[in-house]
Amino acid sequence: MEYRTITYKEIRENPEVTALMERGNDMLGALGYTEHSKKHACKVAKGAGDILSSLGYDKRVCELARIAGYMHDIGNCVNRVDHAHSGALLAFQILRGLGMPPEEVACVTSAIGQHDEKTGTAVDPVSAALILADKSDVRRNRVRNRVKATFDKHDRVNYAAVAAELTVLTEKKTVQLDIELDEEICSILDYFEIFLQRMLMCKRAAEVLGLKFRMHANGHKMC
Repeated sequence: MEYRTITYKEIRENPEVTALMERGNDMLGALGYTEHSKKHACKVAKGAGDILSSLGYDKRVCELARIAGYMHDIGNCVNRVDHAHSGALLAFQILRGLGMPPEEVACVTSAIGQHDEKTGTAVDPVSAALILADKSDVRRNRVRNRVKATFDKHDRVNYAAVAAELTVLTEKKTVQLDIELDEEICSILDYFEIFLQRMLMCKRAAEVLGLKFRMHANGHKMC
């Protein structure tokens, strides 16, 4: 088989990927989950690529991180349960069909398969960058439920997030997540009750990249 270079732009414009992503987002909306649309996919893709670029990784590795970041949630079209694993298998089929080299297919699919905090962990730079970019995307406009009285705990935490920014501080060998929370909606303690496992996953991902993970909430250093 003749292999070729697959770009992030090509994946972003691929109708099969788009259909899987849109179906998954619609399904999660019907189940009451937060937004997992192209906006989230693009934000994660950009974040993952930028993290590795700021650390001096090869351009192709950064491009693979963008591809993995964009495709990471396509498994939601199958089921929310085990969506990382089903998404990895879907990505494998798509990327192989497009002619991506086997070692690159393996890199992207393993990163997607490791991104969920219930079953995964960072194992290499691409998976680490994907995890950090994904778990830091906490924002108010991801909440689709417009009735505050019926918010579940995840709606409340995301809606309370007025701003969130992930920054790589190369000189300090640190990746820092700064979150501004509306504490009338959700306390900092409530945030950690929901997202502690995700923050621990980010800590491990940072370590894989040779960094420390730090989190500041409303100006307070939390970890």
